[in-house]
Amino acid sequence: MNKKSILIKFAVVFVVLLGLSLSVAAQRKRTPTRRTATKPPATTPASTVVNTLEIKTSAEKVSTQIKNVTKYIYALGGVARVIEDLDKDIKAGKASRAAGDLNAKNKQAVVRSINDLRTGLAALEVEFRTKPALRTYLGTIQGITDMSGTAEDFATSGRLTDAGRVLLQVVEKLSDTLAAMP
Repeated sequence: MNKKSILIKFAVVFVVLLGLSLSVAAQRKRTPTRRTATKPPATTPASTVVNTLEIKTSAEKVSTQIKNVTKYIYALGGVARVIEDLDKDIKAGKASRAAGDLNAKNKQAVVRSINDLRTGLAALEVEFRTKPALRTYLGTIQGITDMSGTAEDFATSGRLTDAGRVLLQVVEKLSDTLAAMP
């Protein structure tokens, strides 16, 4: 290699290294910031603490209702088909009178248990309507009382599978509400 090409390579490497070092220096250089007097840490107002506590407590209630309705749907799934099939057999004259009486009692028990679920859901919906901290989430939970009433109506008329489907929609609304809450 001749001296001239070595000198050119050296110059190129020097320029590249110089460019990189200026780039790094520019990244490190900070613009001065104007410092203001530091403020003492803000205290949390008592109303915020109460609202946070109300939201947390209500989220736990929503979670409890999700569990209640889900467990009920699971239990209903096993019973619904038997009751509905027995209803068909009774109408076709294939079942005894005693089986019909037992089936009627079972249907009444299902209706009562849906009514119990409805009571808990109604109380929860009222809580979201009446507490200011929860009104933000009212749109997602609103209607669960009416939906559980529809499920009760279906159960009363012997349409237990349809009642279960409506209760699944209630679980969806409750889940959406829980997801929206902090």
